[in-house]
Amino acid sequence: MKRFHTHRFIIGSFGIALMTRCLFFITLIWLLAGCASTRHVPEGEFLLDKVSIKVDSATGAENIDTEALQAYLRQTPNHRMLWSLRLRLGFYNMSGNDSTRFWNRWARKLGEPPVIFDSVLTDAGVDQLRKAMVNKGYLKAQVHADTVADAKKKKIKVTYRINPGEPYRIRSISYDIPDSSIHSLVTSRADRLPVSPGELLDRNIIDNERTIISDWLRNRGYYRLGKENITFSADTTEGSTEVDLTMRVSSSPNLNQTTPQGNIFDIWRIRKVFILTSFDPVRDTDLRNLQGIDTLTSHGIDILYGDHRYLRPGTLTENCFFSPGEIFRERDSDRTYQALSRLQILKFINIRILPAGDGTGLLDVYILLTPGKSMTAAFELEGTNSSGDLGIAAALTFTHRNIGRGSETFAAKIQGSYEALSGKLDDLLHNRYVEYGADLSLSFPKFVAPFLSDRFKRRVSASSALNISMNFQERPEYTRVISTAGWAYKWNRRDMRWRQTFTLVDVNYVYLPATTYDFLDRIAPDNPLLRYSYEDHFIMRMGYNFYLTNRRDQGPWQKSRQEAFFTLRGNIETAGNLLFALSNLFSHRHDFRKNPYSVFGIRYSQYVRLDGDFSWVRILDSRSSLALHAGAGIGIPYANSTILPFEKRFYGGGANGVRGWAVRTLGPGSYPGGNTVSDFINQCGDIRLELNAEYRAKLIWVLELGAFIDLGNIWTIRDYENQPGGVFRFNRFYQQIAGAYGLGLRMDFDYFLLRFDLGMKAFNPARGERRWPLVSPSWNRDASFHFSIGYPF
Repeated sequence: MKRFHTHRFIIGSFGIALMTRCLFFITLIWLLAGCASTRHVPEGEFLLDKVSIKVDSATGAENIDTEALQAYLRQTPNHRMLWSLRLRLGFYNMSGNDSTRFWNRWARKLGEPPVIFDSVLTDAGVDQLRKAMVNKGYLKAQVHADTVADAKKKKIKVTYRINPGEPYRIRSISYDIPDSSIHSLVTSRADRLPVSPGELLDRNIIDNERTIISDWLRNRGYYRLGKENITFSADTTEGSTEVDLTMRVSSSPNLNQTTPQGNIFDIWRIRKVFILTSFDPVRDTDLRNLQGIDTLTSHGIDILYGDHRYLRPGTLTENCFFSPGEIFRERDSDRTYQALSRLQILKFINIRILPAGDGTGLLDVYILLTPGKSMTAAFELEGTNSSGDLGIAAALTFTHRNIGRGSETFAAKIQGSYEALSGKLDDLLHNRYVEYGADLSLSFPKFVAPFLSDRFKRRVSASSALNISMNFQERPEYTRVISTAGWAYKWNRRDMRWRQTFTLVDVNYVYLPATTYDFLDRIAPDNPLLRYSYEDHFIMRMGYNFYLTNRRDQGPWQKSRQEAFFTLRGNIETAGNLLFALSNLFSHRHDFRKNPYSVFGIRYSQYVRLDGDFSWVRILDSRSSLALHAGAGIGIPYANSTILPFEKRFYGGGANGVRGWAVRTLGPGSYPGGNTVSDFINQCGDIRLELNAEYRAKLIWVLELGAFIDLGNIWTIRDYENQPGGVFRFNRFYQQIAGAYGLGLRMDFDYFLLRFDLGMKAFNPARGERRWPLVSPSWNRDASFHFSIGYPF
């Protein structure tokens, strides 16, 4: 146990020293950025110090977002962190002019050169702002730039002044659509479209409506009709700012209304659907002339198997959303791609849609599949060293991605290890130190459940999974068996913003058939957590959790960024109810609290547990953001249990909690804790509450700064004897909310993020401790260093 404290002290001291040096380095760059920001600005030139956009709101402008207009400028100042610190410029200014020196090259590569004022780019910004205002409906907008230069400081400020003028608004909308069917479809949903009378004449919104209508019509059979066939024309009256819009649906300028492939107003239907299961792009060049391939027809779909029928016809047809005789819908192509991509046996998927003949209005769909390897195996071998005891471990993993010809994935892992012990041990059952284990899983790319309609199964992207594992451990002091089994369903929306998991059953069983007579008393006299892990327990639970976000993927080609997004996670689980019902049915007891029910001689757990987290991120600019988080949870044991299982209880502190405390050293309530070993199991609770705020700013290279404030604590729902002061009371819980603040340094490598956080206690609710360490902080008493991967929320 002493060794544990020593290691923790060394890690914490190293973390504090590292953070202190980094903060000193950042402060040094800050000073250089402020004192020598024009070091590399040539004579006669100016550093672009500040750029602002001012709108004359008295001329009719309303709700013009000047921050969004910044994207149209051709020249902006060096990035500022916390509105004043030009850190990257400061790092660049630490370099000299000798490009042959490594330091100079490195500092310039990681830093940012000074932005030199360019009048040509300023004029271009004026022109772009005027065009942006015109696109937003301010057709008479005027823009000019004012500059204020300081020759002594070699800095210049630019202010773009916008006089938007009277905005042009839509007075009426008419439709020039020669096809009566399309005319009826468009006008029937006109009230749900973004362009409507009374709105500004915003070209971006109008262009968005063109996309909406074309997509909507292409999902109703209009295969040849695209966005370019939909146009808007505006009719204005001199001296008036009201506009009459006319929407037209016609042939594009480069096409006749009637093409060799059919009229753009024709509704196209699917004639045939072909699934080629072993597509070879070199061999199968002519899709219309595929001869000599074994073909099977299922549900009207022609499946061209060839020599290898590696997928069942039902698997292919239930993942295909095209049907012969149905009208063409573009979304069917997307849904088919998505469904087939869940079949892990497939390596490549391609869909081609070709007209069946000249002017027939029929389409042939070719779904081209290329299989991958169905079976793989991997062998792992490693050496172990535990406090001088040398050993060896081996594992064999086998994966079959199509074990039932429905792209079911079966995975099996067998592992074993042996360790040779050193020294003499008394009271041993045997002299072996071995461990065997097996993990089995079987996943299906669909819902495997009765009473669910095929229509529902096809509508959601789902998978079902069975997992079984068993671990057998033989030690000189004990023999232990750990077994788990579970069946779960996962499904999500196509854009992955809404994901859900339903665990129908999950069983965790720990059993010690043999131990030395005083084993537990010898290894864990002062460590209840260690003792708990070697006691028999049985948990049979059911659960549901979900993940919801409005965050969208931002590609480098996108000009606009998402200014804010949220993430919501929730989980509910319950355990022991089915077992309790069966126990009552077959062996009813009135005194089950004193004489609880058991399975295999083990008292099973019965509880309900709910928890959730909400986070909101506001993008301040291209290099900084503000993140807020709120989390809460409650677990209630009942009937056959008086306390939650240890692994299901909440804990405070740590890298993802209130970061002024190390993990599991905060709470519950005003419980003081003290001994991190013996109190480890006591510093957990049944209720959790957290509130966090964090400012994030990119520094240089992959480095990122975080400044945070954390609030929260945990409580028990009952007044347990070994957790005095931990019970939740409505009239005092707010007095027990702990507070912390701190700084963090992160390394963002895109594919993963390393996080180093240094938290300090601000308010400590524990009895016998200094209540307000914020006033008189102490490094040894109040600092806590955390290392983790990924953001805390």
